[in-house]
Amino acid sequence: MEETSSDFGSELRRRRGERGFSLAQLSRRVAYSRGHISRVETNGKRASRKFAEACDMALEARGELVALFSDEESRETGLSTMDTLFGLPDAPTHFVGRSEELARIADHLAGESRATVCVLSGLAGVGKTALALQGAWDSAESFPDGCFFFDFGNESPGSPREVLDSLLRLLGVPAEDLPSRPDALANLWRSTLRGRRVLLVLDNVRHASDIAPLLTAEPGCRFLVTSQKRLSALDDAVHLPVGVPGPQDADALFRAVGGERAARAADEKVRSVVEHCGRLPLAVRITAARICSGSIRTVAELEELLSHEAHRLELLDDGDRSIASALAISCNGLTAEMRRLLALLALHPGVSVEPRAVAALANIVLPRARMLVDRLADMHLVEHDASGRIMMHGLVRQFARQLLLPEVTIREQHSAVRRLLESCLDLAVAADTVITPQRYRPPVILDDFPPRPAPFDDRTAGIAWFESEWRSLVALCREAAALKLHSLCWQLAFALRDYFFLTKLWGPWIETHVIAAEAARVAGARAWQAISLGNLGIAHSDRGDLTMAVDCFQRSLSLYQQLGDEHGVVNTISNLAWTELYLGDYGRSLDGLRTALDHYRRLGNRRNSAITLRGMALLEAELGLCLAAVEHAQEARAEFHSLGLELDVVMSVNCAAWVHFRSGNHRAAGDVYEEAVTLADNCGSRYEKARALTGLGNISHAAGHGERAAELWARADSLYGGLEPVMLGEARVRLAS
Repeated sequence: MEETSSDFGSELRRRRGERGFSLAQLSRRVAYSRGHISRVETNGKRASRKFAEACDMALEARGELVALFSDEESRETGLSTMDTLFGLPDAPTHFVGRSEELARIADHLAGESRATVCVLSGLAGVGKTALALQGAWDSAESFPDGCFFFDFGNESPGSPREVLDSLLRLLGVPAEDLPSRPDALANLWRSTLRGRRVLLVLDNVRHASDIAPLLTAEPGCRFLVTSQKRLSALDDAVHLPVGVPGPQDADALFRAVGGERAARAADEKVRSVVEHCGRLPLAVRITAARICSGSIRTVAELEELLSHEAHRLELLDDGDRSIASALAISCNGLTAEMRRLLALLALHPGVSVEPRAVAALANIVLPRARMLVDRLADMHLVEHDASGRIMMHGLVRQFARQLLLPEVTIREQHSAVRRLLESCLDLAVAADTVITPQRYRPPVILDDFPPRPAPFDDRTAGIAWFESEWRSLVALCREAAALKLHSLCWQLAFALRDYFFLTKLWGPWIETHVIAAEAARVAGARAWQAISLGNLGIAHSDRGDLTMAVDCFQRSLSLYQQLGDEHGVVNTISNLAWTELYLGDYGRSLDGLRTALDHYRRLGNRRNSAITLRGMALLEAELGLCLAAVEHAQEARAEFHSLGLELDVVMSVNCAAWVHFRSGNHRAAGDVYEEAVTLADNCGSRYEKARALTGLGNISHAAGHGERAAELWARADSLYGGLEPVMLGEARVRLAS
């Protein structure tokens, strides 16, 4: 153990306590680590004059502390007076969350891994530097030989040789002893670190080659590296991706930085502001600082300003900090092809994109698209979700729209969107075909798009694709209408319909078909207007809005009659008959269903015949004709089974169970509902399973088993809450129970 003047150490400790400074507080003022100060105070380490002068000034000792320090004593002991350099900037103020990341950094700095380098990579503004500094400060005591910080993000960060030169000088190597060759300088650096415990924070590193000469495997040394790139060339490093914080941490950061106004703001306003910032810490800090400074008076006013995307990047620039500038640095290293792709990705209206859509947008082959996306992901300008879809942070999207997209001609932008729409329509039609292969489909026209093998092996694959894509497809439907690509708009809505029927997503179903019907009207395509209105009527009917349904069907029927389209007329009569059934107009409903059934049988349309038989079974159950109803439900089921239409099979089974229940044969109804539960699981219909469970709950309630009924109804609600009593007899019985 080194010796020093006990008078100096004890006096330093006394004066620090007198001023009420903790070790951490004094450490920040004198730029020496807490561990170094503590060892000096306890006579475990000799202080240097420079250290004594720094402490004297920080504690306002007026030279009295320096007077206790003896240079002569230091020389007599023959010990080095080189300071333990502590060059870390202040720990970040208002640091919030990141507990998991800090734990991993602490493990790394404690030597839990053999790797000496930990790379923190992430999107510009995500808080990498703050995280690295917080982690460094938390572990600074473990590095008694020095903590250093170098920012490679400056316009002229210096060559690795210049950085090594500076580091060696800081460690006390005389300038005349520094070799001229870069490799010799690196050798001297590694040799100087032998046996030392040193921490280096290397911030905003652009290339692995910039820091490679600085790195060493010396076990007592550790490196924290931050970069907007993954720096995968540092393959022996610990790689720690830094993502945006969660909503609660982002809210807490905004309130901490924003001061009193932010602290008393309504939760929903704070959350809205933070989400407009994409929860990006730099953006959150900039907006919060505007509130704290009073340049914007209220969080509500800030929320209103940020809600306008066109001005958002401008608001996220306070003169010293700028989201656009930070992202521009990320884009500086992109090739022209990568910049073009990033710009075109901003044209996609959905929140995520599948690789095939990327290829269509850029008009490149799929392998090339994947490679370019991977390179953008290395820069954290895009990311992959668990399913492999590509996602772009909202502020990156806005940056690309405003600053990169103008580099692409308007003609090329329109061509890219059209290619995207055609590609997505092609896939949507293929997925729809495997979901409902017997469905009638008008010819789909895809301009200049080459045919290719069907991309979906079975119904499950088609459903899975729709599940991941439907939100983007709805957005693309809106985009097609806005760009007056009317044909693509109504065809895309048509392709979505059966998936929406399966999942009962009535909101997007109605939205897309309202848009499609208007697009067809504007284009003068009366046949497609009639089709779209008919499908819109089915959506309204299916969710119980019968008045709207009747209006849509009547408008559709008028168009079909004008066109002389017998098939369309009969389909619409059938749809009206179903609506009349739900309205209780059984006579008109029966006439319509019989007319439709005769027509479908004459044309050999087995699917529509079976659908009509199911409607007749429901109608006959209401009229008390239960034997005929069961027969028609079973006939419909057999037909659907032979056609391979699993969803229609379970709907017919539930229909038969309902008929048995209406007839008072609860035992038979229970058996058939149990079968429906299994079939619904197999075809992926939560709606039909909820219907069957509701029916089983009704049977239990009728038998006096209230607890069992409540349990079954609760299971139904967990699958699909709010079955419509207008549409389903099971829901009406439950409501009356």
